[in-house]
Amino acid sequence: MSEYYDSLETRDPQDRERALLAGLPGQIAHAKKNAAGWALILANVDPFAVTNRAALAQLPVTRKSDLIGLQKAARPLGSLNATPVSRLAKIFVSPGPIYDPEGRGRDWWRTARALFSAGFCSGDLAVNTFAYHFTPAGSMMESGALALGCAVVPGGVGQTEMQVATIADLRATAYIGTPSFLKLIVEKADEMKADIRSLKKAAVGAEYLPPALRAAMSERGIRVLQSYASADLGLIAYESEALEGMILDEALILEIVRPGTRDPVPEGEVGEVVITTFNPDYPLIRFGTGDLSAVLPGISPCGRTNTRIRGWMGRADQMTKVKGMFVHPSQVAEVVKRHREILKARLVVDNPGGNDRMTLHCEVQAAPPAGLEQAIAGSIREITKLRGEVAFRKPGELPNDGRVIEDAKKYE
Repeated sequence: MSEYYDSLETRDPQDRERALLAGLPGQIAHAKKNAAGWALILANVDPFAVTNRAALAQLPVTRKSDLIGLQKAARPLGSLNATPVSRLAKIFVSPGPIYDPEGRGRDWWRTARALFSAGFCSGDLAVNTFAYHFTPAGSMMESGALALGCAVVPGGVGQTEMQVATIADLRATAYIGTPSFLKLIVEKADEMKADIRSLKKAAVGAEYLPPALRAAMSERGIRVLQSYASADLGLIAYESEALEGMILDEALILEIVRPGTRDPVPEGEVGEVVITTFNPDYPLIRFGTGDLSAVLPGISPCGRTNTRIRGWMGRADQMTKVKGMFVHPSQVAEVVKRHREILKARLVVDNPGGNDRMTLHCEVQAAPPAGLEQAIAGSIREITKLRGEVAFRKPGELPNDGRVIEDAKKYE
């Protein structure tokens, strides 16, 4: 088995940069010609003048937070798709709602590269515990595993006992999913006295990976590596065995910009991750992910030569991730609208014990009536598809700073 997925990973960095920039004008021209949304956004842009990073930095940034409005105006994809919907393979529905496409073809999301780095190979039996319904994570990771020749058990989320029994019965060798669910599976296996020693590798993502959890899994003989992907872009970056930052995927142009602007920051400074893709179906040009990160100097000790980033470092906007799913300020507003007793609300997301938790702090005028807490909790679950707790506050107790979502997660 080769040490690298392909020869692109060890290219001279200058050769890579020349190749990406050489393909950029054609991709912008393709987007303008075939996607009405990009024709409007880039109306005054001459594609064939965008031949360097300075020229690219003059283009507008279209942010993930813009997608809800763009898609409301032009269903389903804001006219940002260059391939007609009828010729796509799937349309996913993420909270917001935001609609995301999947095209046809092998490894459309490009996740095979990350799985290969995590040790996945032909002959592995991988249990995929990411969601398969509405959101794309399950399909995204499955496509990469299949491209590598793995067999996949489409486990989806939850049903921990059944997941453990399946791993034990089928002697599964690989796990795909969130790190927190891997922890639950291992703990449940211990409780059930189930033998899951066949599990040797894990590709995790969608939430923070605590170093203590990685170390604990390593002691059990499970090597855990993580990747960074999104429903819009597919794979963005991935870890290698060097465990020194995350390596950018080969099919992307990365910029780190000052949040709320289109201006690139100096190398090493934390800013918003902005990506330009070469995807012919969904050609996102200067797409602002809303995620914070920073570029690391030099190349990875593993020999891969592409740009490294520090990984996910928080959100540049008020959207945040809870158990791998985005929660939007508009969803908090919808909860408030449903309950006239709420004067003001703030969703606080924290992670005690490494597990994401969200609590909606609600100012109410007087003692809340019986059943209100349960009713609000039901609305949270219906609107966000996640469980949330409710805490009541007196009028004026919440800060007057305009924040609707507070990400209070702490990282080691």
